[in-house]
Amino acid sequence: MERVLPALVMLAAAVAVVALLWVGWRGRKRRQADVPAPAPFPADPGAERFRAEGHYVTTTTAGDWLDRLAVHGLGLRTRADAAVFDGGVLFDRSGSGPLWVPAGDLSDVRLESGMAGKFVEPGGLVVLGWRLGEKDVDTGFRTRRPDDRDALVTAIEDLIAVGRPRGAERRQDQEEE
Repeated sequence: MERVLPALVMLAAAVAVVALLWVGWRGRKRRQADVPAPAPFPADPGAERFRAEGHYVTTTTAGDWLDRLAVHGLGLRTRADAAVFDGGVLFDRSGSGPLWVPAGDLSDVRLESGMAGKFVEPGGLVVLGWRLGEKDVDTGFRTRRPDDRDALVTAIEDLIAVGRPRGAERRQDQEEE
């Protein structure tokens, strides 16, 4: 009997924590109800340029690596493939469905050390900046093989460069100064 009571207290505490997490996640989804659904995967995405196995980390509000988007399954961490096509980038997520980022919505790609609870070695996470409706967001992806990380970044940078009009890079650099 002396062990049963502490076990029941711990079980009740664990249930309370899980219930509070569920209530918090539901509230986050309610606050983010205005975030539009991502574009569906097109019938013809163009030629595949590169594919890497790894893990989809999450999608957050741009510049705020702790503000995970809970709507449309964007906040769920899962195993995925990242594929770069002529028309955009596909995160083929197992269990959450595909996340398609059209090439015209891409803004930047960079290497980071972490976001929203996933932290790795410096430069170990590929972070893709893009526009979801009127909202700027960041999506994190961790490649399974370290050699794929730079190749994935290069493929996405090439896709972004193709989508920019000539001289846009120069104008953007001037605006940042």
